[in-house]
Amino acid sequence: MVPGTSSFSDFLAGQAPDLLPSRRSLPAGQAVDLAPHGTTIVAATFPGGVVMAGDRRATMGNVIAQRDIEKVFPADEFSAVGIAGSAGIAVEMVRLFQTELEHYEKIEGTTLSMAGKANRLAALIRSNLGMAMQGLAVVPLFAGFDHATGGGRIFSYDVTGGRYEESAFHSVGSGSVFARGSLKKLYRDDLSDGDCVVAVVQALYDAADDDSATGGPDLTRRIFPVVHVITADGGRRLPDADVADVADRVISGRMQRPDGPQAGLS
Repeated sequence: MVPGTSSFSDFLAGQAPDLLPSRRSLPAGQAVDLAPHGTTIVAATFPGGVVMAGDRRATMGNVIAQRDIEKVFPADEFSAVGIAGSAGIAVEMVRLFQTELEHYEKIEGTTLSMAGKANRLAALIRSNLGMAMQGLAVVPLFAGFDHATGGGRIFSYDVTGGRYEESAFHSVGSGSVFARGSLKKLYRDDLSDGDCVVAVVQALYDAADDDSATGGPDLTRRIFPVVHVITADGGRRLPDADVADVADRVISGRMQRPDGPQAGLS
C-alpha cells in the first residue's frame, strides 16, 4: 500500500493502471451502437430519506438487449447509485466506486462524507471522458442519507464529471424528461416513504409511456423496477413482491386514467 493513499482508484492507477476502465485503449470510431445502454433512473427525497428507482430495460440501438437489467446499486450503507448510459462500463464503474468507499473506510477508520462520496464519483466519471467521446458515456445518479444535514440528498453529473446537487427529485436517462415532468405534478414535500415509492414508480411508468428505451412494468414476466429506500437507519432494496404490489396498484389506476393520476391545483 502506498503511504497516505486513501483512494483506491489512485492506488490502482499507480500499481495496475490497465485495470481501470478509463485506461484501456480503444480503436478509433464510435461504439455507441455496439453496447447495451440503460435508462431511466429517478430519485426523490422525503422527510427522513430518499428513494431511488430504475426501470429494467437495456437497449442496443433499436433492439431490446435485456429486459431485467438492474441499474440501481448500493454504494455503501447510506447511499445508492443508479446508472444510465453504456451498461457494461457503468456497472464496472459502480463496482470500482463501491470498492473506493469501502477502501476509504478501512484506511481512514470512518465513512466518507456525503459530499466526499459525490466528489469521488465525479472523479471516476471524469476519468471516463475518453470513452465518452467514443460514445461509451456513463451518466449516473447518486443519492443517499446525509447524517450531517439529517435528510436525503441527490447528485447528478455530466459526462465531464461535473457534479450538481438537485433538490427534491431528479431523473437521468433517455426517459428523464418525461419522468421529471411526472414528478413535477406528483411530488410533495410531505410525502411518506411509501407515497414517495408510488410517485417514482408512477414517474417510471410515464417515462416508459413516451420513451421506447424505458421499460414499464412487465406483467407477463413479472419484472418490475428496482427500488431502494435510504434513511438514517441505512439503505434497503424493496423486495420484488412489495414493488409488484405498488406497480399493480399503479397499473390498476391507469386502467381508469391512462394518462396518470390527477394532480391537485393549489
